[in-house]
Amino acid sequence: MDVVDQATRSRMMSGIKSKNTTPEIIVRKFLHAHGYRFRLHRADLPGKPDIVLPRQRTCIFVNGCFWHRHAGCKYTYTPKSRLDFWLPKFAKNIERDRINQQALQALGWRTVVIWECYTKNLDLLRAEMSAALGVDF
Repeated sequence: MDVVDQATRSRMMSGIKSKNTTPEIIVRKFLHAHGYRFRLHRADLPGKPDIVLPRQRTCIFVNGCFWHRHAGCKYTYTPKSRLDFWLPKFAKNIERDRINQQALQALGWRTVVIWECYTKNLDLLRAEMSAALGVDF
């Protein structure tokens, strides 16, 4: 049973953004501060990557742990109500992510996934970005 009424839940869910999210902005500021220049949300690439580094032929997806099911993360919880809605939705998100990453790799792009929880700790973000880009930050 949901703790809020249907109208309130609908309003709350409609406020969830897909572009320019706080984790995405944190990653963009980090990259920009380290001299990287990038493009945003390129519609001509599969999956419309959040950040595209053309010189490095790298696409970065900044994924929310809840929506994209970050394995082992404390933010990846499953709602207790409406499992018949949520479980297929999560499965489709995971499958779509996999297909988009494979399509990008087939086109010669490297793909990097930065999880939302990494943006909450600058040291963890630095380590992930260093590993992903092969550069020591």
